[in-house]
Amino acid sequence: MATRQCSRSSCARPAAATLTYVYGDSTVVVGSLSATAEPHSYDLCAHHADRFTAPRGWDVVHIQTDFIEPEPSTDDLEALARAVREAGRPRPAPTFTPPAPLASEPRRGHLRVISTDV
Repeated sequence: MATRQCSRSSCARPAAATLTYVYGDSTVVVGSLSATAEPHSYDLCAHHADRFTAPRGWDVVHIQTDFIEPEPSTDDLEALARAVREAGRPRPAPTFTPPAPLASEPRRGHLRVISTDV
């Protein structure tokens, strides 16, 4: 399972909360990380979820107040270990076999000399 990252530009922290705008009510809802990424929601790390401010005149509803960045799961660690093992395996050197010329066609070079003398 891939870890989702914070939606804030230049932030590489893992997401810990989901922020959703409710435009009709001028409300921003900040809650626990949603199970799936939603197109009209923003994933935030714990740092940005705690420090979020809403536009002037909007209400902020914090469904959860303690945002904890997720730890790597055992699945993540196992996938990383498999990738490292695979990258460390020796690979056989590629061999190149030139194609055999066709018997019915004489071999010609691809370059030709063009004379400019008239």
